[in-house]
Amino acid sequence: MAKKSWIARNARKKETVEKYAALRLKLKAEKDYVGLSMLPRDASPTRLVNRCEITGRRRAFLRRFRLSRITFRELASAGMLPGVTKSSW
Repeated sequence: MAKKSWIARNARKKETVEKYAALRLKLKAEKDYVGLSMLPRDASPTRLVNRCEITGRRRAFLRRFRLSRITFRELASAGMLPGVTKSSW
């Protein structure tokens, strides 16, 4: 489980990105890079981190399920993910 402060920080960054999204789009269209650099750093979407919905883990993240590999494996083994079956060969 990730520290709650890391999860909260990422949530705050997400809100900042959403707040400045329209303004960033307008400044980019006008090619006003000075104005873009005046925005807060966290307004950039590249500063967001993909985190597991359940544990908050950021490494080994599966985008399709929005889960980490460990959580995915636990839920898949328990049959909690519809359409996911264990394969063997």
